Amino acid sequence: MNNQFFSQVEGVLATERLDGFRKDHASPLNTLARYLWNMALCESLYSPLQMAEIALRNKVHAQMSDKFSAEDWYTTSGVLLPWQKRAMEEAEQKLKDNGNSVAPGRMVAELHFGFWTGFFNKRHAQTGIGYFVTKNVFTYAPKTERDMSRLDKRWSRIRTLRNRVFHHERIIHWKDLSAQHTDILETIGWISPELKEMSEALDRFTMIHSAGIDPWKEKIQQHWPKEVGDE
Repeated sequence: MNNQFFSQVEGVLATERLDGFRKDHASPLNTLARYLWNMALCESLYSPLQMAEIALRNKVHAQMSDKFSAEDWYTTSGVLLPWQKRAMEEAEQKLKDNGNSVAPGRMVAELHFGFWTGFFNKRHAQTGIGYFVTKNVFTYAPKTERDMSRLDKRWSRIRTLRNRVFHHERIIHWKDLSAQHTDILETIGWISPELKEMSEALDRFTMIHSAGIDPWKEKIQQHWPKEVGDE
């Protein structure tokens, strides 16, 4: 590719960010193609990850609201662990600082993902809340999968991938990326088969992942061909 063009792009994207895509001393063409492929994969995973997060928090909120007969159950029920209570207080303060109301709908959206995936642990097992959430949120999951420790590991993997995707980090080197994508869709279906159906209809991950790096190399070569003297 045009080396002068690559140098200009590298200066904007930052050498350190591109370094992760050329650890094997890849050429500028392969380095940038990997970067673009990684960006496309992150984009394709954004939709299912977003739906998984929204489905979890809204279903947990609905079930807890019914259980405690209050939409602000997170302040009145006394079931939150200390770290979850701090997260709730921080979310409440952030809404106030931005001039927004602390209505339940806004609070549910403001609370970070870790708050919602934090119900599948030993502490919540001791209070019984973990079992309540597991039983009433994942109503379409096989009985063998309605296990708190298994759900905790599954959501931990989803959260890790979600954080990498949302922060534009490298994921193309993950060998189990297709399996993780399948797990995300499956987990959505355990909460809502209809939402899983919609997620699959919108999904582009399999196409982009299976196509590999070649389409991105072709795009680069088409738009920014080598100049005389480029290696």
